[in-house]
Amino acid sequence: MPHQPTAQTLAAAPDFPSTSVEENKAVIEARGLEKGFMQAQKQVHALAGLHLNVGPRQVTGLIGPDGAGKTTFMRLCAGLLRPDAGKLQVLGLDTVRQTLEVQARIGYMPQRFGLYEDLSVQENMDLFANLHGVAHDRRAERYQRLMEMSGMEPFGKRLAGKLSGGMKQKLGLMCTLVRSPKLLLLDEPTVGVDPVSRRELWQIVYRLVEEEGVSVLLSTAYLDEAERCAEVALIHQGTILGQGSPASFRVKMQGRTWKLHSGAISSRRLQMRMLRHASILDALVLGSSLRVVTRQGIALKPGDLSEIDDLTITPLPPRFEDFFLAALRDDEEVLTPPAPLEITQELEQNTAHPVVQRPFVSQMDASSDASPAAATAIIQADKLVRRFGSFIAVDQVSFRVDRGEIFGLLGANGAGKTTTFRMLCGLLPISSGSCTVAGVNLRHAASAARAKIGYMAQKFSLYGNLSIMHNLHFFSSAYGLRGKHRSERIQWALDSFALKPFAEVPSQTLPLGYKQRLALAVALMHGPKVLFLDEPTSGVDPLARREFWQHINQLAEQGVTVLITTHFMEEAEYCDRLVIMAEGRVLAEGTPADMKREYGGHGEASMEDAFIGLIKASESKEVPT
Repeated sequence: MPHQPTAQTLAAAPDFPSTSVEENKAVIEARGLEKGFMQAQKQVHALAGLHLNVGPRQVTGLIGPDGAGKTTFMRLCAGLLRPDAGKLQVLGLDTVRQTLEVQARIGYMPQRFGLYEDLSVQENMDLFANLHGVAHDRRAERYQRLMEMSGMEPFGKRLAGKLSGGMKQKLGLMCTLVRSPKLLLLDEPTVGVDPVSRRELWQIVYRLVEEEGVSVLLSTAYLDEAERCAEVALIHQGTILGQGSPASFRVKMQGRTWKLHSGAISSRRLQMRMLRHASILDALVLGSSLRVVTRQGIALKPGDLSEIDDLTITPLPPRFEDFFLAALRDDEEVLTPPAPLEITQELEQNTAHPVVQRPFVSQMDASSDASPAAATAIIQADKLVRRFGSFIAVDQVSFRVDRGEIFGLLGANGAGKTTTFRMLCGLLPISSGSCTVAGVNLRHAASAARAKIGYMAQKFSLYGNLSIMHNLHFFSSAYGLRGKHRSERIQWALDSFALKPFAEVPSQTLPLGYKQRLALAVALMHGPKVLFLDEPTSGVDPLARREFWQHINQLAEQGVTVLITTHFMEEAEYCDRLVIMAEGRVLAEGTPADMKREYGGHGEASMEDAFIGLIKASESKEVPT
């Protein structure tokens, strides 16, 4: 068991000035904070002498990789954990001696906020108001304020279980705010939320700060959100590596960020080469180009990297994410990409096909699908419909995916993409229409199709009480692997995904990035031709996300067809083509460049700009034909 704090350890940190919260500049002050846990019979130090001040009436971002200590610090601030050593004041109150007073003045929204799905929006708010002792005569005005701020006024009577993912997050935030807290703690509030809902959640947070003077500490796995904070604190291995405005971190990366484009090789192959180059710290695919970060003291010039044909090098402005990566990677000699993934012999005998470029289609209709390439598609969806009673979740959806393509299925929460995805995997019956995967008709032989595909669910769905090794043994047997071949594939999984050091650890105790590695290894055990990935990097930090995509790019280069859903718009840049859905229908299909050009609204538009532009246009019935 982790040791309990004693008077001696709690007194080890320096005292705070005896000032009230009104006089104190910081709403959170941590001095020498330590917290450990027992994990797999080992002591793990979640916080190791952490020092941090959080300023009032602003949004402060707590940024760090998986396992850095973000959630532990949040829970300490909320009075849900006691520190092993050090001191912590929140709103001028000691979190150990004045726990109840702290909890009465703050709002805390954890990663998995506990809504009651069989209660309505209004009933959930009433329940949390009762729990927090909000006076009845104050509720109507507060509810109206929250409903107006969140845009949830039309949905007061809707059951929470019937809300989209983004609306559930809004309701969770509303329930957290029913008592007008002075400090708001938000632990990754936008994980799994589509870009439209993410922006709406941020608008709510900004209004709380500007109109009510609320102080906000927010952790996030999306580093673009760090740019929206007044101040950020970078946490790693339980200590603070740096704190300041996003601009103060960006300026430290001047002269180290570049755009690379080659007309001779694909961006995926260019990325693989750059990640092995001694001067390159990071390489991120952005459509047909790369965004690279060089190592400290290295600037690229037009004559550099001359071994790559038809290469152009253009300087780019730095981002906070660049500093984040440099802070964690600059000491590494050379970033080593994952070992090549071995797939089935049948696939290894073929080289990856070049991607067939198709014309951009807006408001795609199934009748427009007349290309002869459809006959050779690995995935072919034709006028797919899925009904739940009288509700049509998927309405006449058609598209095709060729061998070796990475194909994105995007949409707002509730757009029907997950339902479409589950039909394509053979996990959900098709109401009407047809679908073939790897040459097998899903309406007549779904089990035969499933034998040719790998599937990675949005939520970790392996056996949490089993070790990594036991999971690999179980699922390899379930895929029909036997004898020497089974042993070889298990060894391949341990080696390719660096799982060997954790082979005997229960999978439920693994950091999220390692859970993701294990889930992907299991999905690939039988060497599938098609890989289905349902929001596989939701909540995963940028380092783990990059490693994951290096694996996926290798698979695509070897001819594996990948279909992925994601809410992270930079991941859409890795797709060869994608469709964007809303209200069960396909709004548009094309390459990321197509989408940005058509819907981005300006020359340097991002995929998030394009996504939001398309969704807003569809809501206004203004999608171009």
